[in-house]
Amino acid sequence: MIKAVIIDDESSVRADIRDKVDVHFKYEISIIGEADSVSSGVKIIEQLKPQLLLLDIHLGDGTSFDILQQTTYKDFDIIFITGYDTHAIKAIKVGALDYILKPVETDEFKDALQKVTTKEKRENHLEKLIEISSEYFNGVKNKRVILKTSDNVYAIYEDDIIYCRSEGNYTTFYTQQLEKIMVSKSIKKVEEILSEDTFIRCHQSYIVNKKHVLKYNKQGVLVVHLDIKVPVSSRRKEYVLKRIFD
Repeated sequence: MIKAVIIDDESSVRADIRDKVDVHFKYEISIIGEADSVSSGVKIIEQLKPQLLLLDIHLGDGTSFDILQQTTYKDFDIIFITGYDTHAIKAIKVGALDYILKPVETDEFKDALQKVTTKEKRENHLEKLIEISSEYFNGVKNKRVILKTSDNVYAIYEDDIIYCRSEGNYTTFYTQQLEKIMVSKSIKKVEEILSEDTFIRCHQSYIVNKKHVLKYNKQGVLVVHLDIKVPVSSRRKEYVLKRIFD
């Protein structure tokens, strides 16, 4: 039985989550406590040592990232439950964490919790995921993203990414260190985690970091770091060149 704590400043949301757990995960998950603020959240986590946190982002006295930074006990999984906040959602995606949107739909809720109940063990790199999500949420200048492969978890600075190339549902990140990191994400999903002001979709299969672009040549390609050539589609040409050179 997985021990879970709900932290949300809306009592109706806490009641709804508790009811959904009781109906759909009665024999897998036990709600052992609730909190409605940062201070009470930190206290209940340290006291009860849950294995799963169901966390609202915005609380009356701060955010759930404040809770995660303040707790010494961190041996848990996390599912954020948040209203539609594009900045918060992007921070969660950048850190490769799980979330559910309010109002909580039953199917989405079941899918998210099913992942937790079928895991063999909690990820030992959770602290790094939390750290990077928190950095983005709090507006750190030099942002990082989490990239998960079948063998490793990478925390990569955006400035180190030269470009990305997709093939179907897989995308390869090419870095300044000449590393190629392939992840199981479509190029559309990759766009969602990269900063819009730095990265440009220049082709159906390519995203380029404009900080690494050296020139655009007559062959219709962008020349980037180490004389690497990144194609620009004809229909995106005007938009791409304006974004990079204007």
